Amino acid sequence: MKALIVHAHPEPKSFNRAMRDVAEATLADMGHEVTVSDLHAMGFNPVSSAEDFGSRRDPDHMSYGLEQRHNWKAGTLAPEIAGEVEKLLAADFVLLVFPLFWFSTPAILKGWFDRVLLSGVFYGGRRVYDRGPMQGKRAMVATTLGGRDTMFGDNAVHPDLRNVLLPVERGTLQYIGMEVLPHFAAWHVPYVDDATRRKYLEDFEAHLRTLDTLEPLPRPTLDDFDDNFMPIQR
Repeated sequence: MKALIVHAHPEPKSFNRAMRDVAEATLADMGHEVTVSDLHAMGFNPVSSAEDFGSRRDPDHMSYGLEQRHNWKAGTLAPEIAGEVEKLLAADFVLLVFPLFWFSTPAILKGWFDRVLLSGVFYGGRRVYDRGPMQGKRAMVATTLGGRDTMFGDNAVHPDLRNVLLPVERGTLQYIGMEVLPHFAAWHVPYVDDATRRKYLEDFEAHLRTLDTLEPLPRPTLDDFDDNFMPIQR
């Protein structure tokens, strides 16, 4: 299996980086071919712009998605983007490792989604969810938080973490066709002791070693929707 780890944390000595390292070592030990995109180390630019395109479908008005389609076919995408697209297309398993910022991903990872998940390549029309181009591939989120686990849940101050992660797990990974496996979260990381952090890393390794037995999260099927994405009455 070819595994791609996309890592988004600015501090090389962070616990989040330690999780990335555990993932890389564990997946390699399991016999998988591992590639890492360390977005901060790469200096990945998260900002979408006309500079992403070496040619233009319409020089007078930039529709970003349409220019993505045109430049992919023309082979004129910015090399930074094209390289990441190739990594993603080659991967059988994608692991996103990032700290949770404001109920979301860091800006650099959001920019990776925006610039790399090309219209026409990874989605388009009814080529989404169970008909998406990335069908047969799997993904997982691994995140670190400052908050305690008791702060997230149905009767807690924050929503359940599964709901917080919906934009990534459903709106991004499942949307392009991937099967999303249950996430891993390390809680209250800046404030716990070293023994707790070591236990998190051990638990994370154990979680990764169950890849083949984890049940993917539920996702929509387009069998339930007509050509206008309206629910089909059964």
